[in-house]
Amino acid sequence: MSTADVDAPPEVIHPANRWTRLTAAGRRLDLTTVPVMASVAFLGFILLCAVFPHLLTSHQPVAPDMSATLLGPEAGHIFGTDELGQDVYARVVFAVRPAVLVGVGSTAIAVVCGAILGMVSALTKPLIDTITMRLLDVFVALPSLLLALLIIAVFGTGTGQIIVAVGVAFIPPYARIVRGETVSVRDSLHIESAVGLGISRSRIVLVHILPNAVRPILVLATIGFGTSLLSASILSFLGLGVQPPAPDWGTMLSGARDYPDQWWLVLFPGLALTFTVVAVNIVGRTLRERNDKERR
Repeated sequence: MSTADVDAPPEVIHPANRWTRLTAAGRRLDLTTVPVMASVAFLGFILLCAVFPHLLTSHQPVAPDMSATLLGPEAGHIFGTDELGQDVYARVVFAVRPAVLVGVGSTAIAVVCGAILGMVSALTKPLIDTITMRLLDVFVALPSLLLALLIIAVFGTGTGQIIVAVGVAFIPPYARIVRGETVSVRDSLHIESAVGLGISRSRIVLVHILPNAVRPILVLATIGFGTSLLSASILSFLGLGVQPPAPDWGTMLSGARDYPDQWWLVLFPGLALTFTVVAVNIVGRTLRERNDKERR
């Protein structure tokens, strides 16, 4: 029998080498991805609630039952019932859609209007740029929530008014960021080269300046979504947003103040709002960190 037919002896790993391999694998496992993955999974569930709420509950969000008022969590009502006998779980689930609508709508208004205002300010005459920036400084000095309250006081309450009010209130920060990025890109060497090659001003703005100036705020808009959602819930809590009996997290928290002993009325809407805002912030900050690393 040749030596080739003889099986090679199994590899013996020294305990010290085994420990070295385990520690190296542990270093490669980035534990910071765990909250990011959990946040993405939770936001996927929130998206499911917004699109298909009927798949997650058999109860209607607006269905008073005076024989089942203020019941604690039980088999038939896992989040309990409110003062009108309505299922709290159903109302929390159905409240996701208007919350997402307000968050997306107000963030879109802030991003689009802020990008336009910031780019126009940076690409116009210095006098116009200075005046625009000083006006933005005035609005930035005002708390965003106070500015939204002023807008609602003029145009009234409702979901549409909240979208506009919160969106307009957050325009100044986005405008300032876009203005700074536009000035930085405008003064770069490749823009000077494009001007020297005779490329039209409109093409330079649309192809070279706009994508580079807007990219940072698209990442920040993720965090802005959570801030807009929280601001809208505060306005609803004050009675200036979605009006009862429509389901809304802020409105539910406001109504729970009259029933301090029924803890489930404030716990579950509060957890839904908190987890959503925290998950959005975690994902947004992760995207911002990756964007910053790519730009270095």
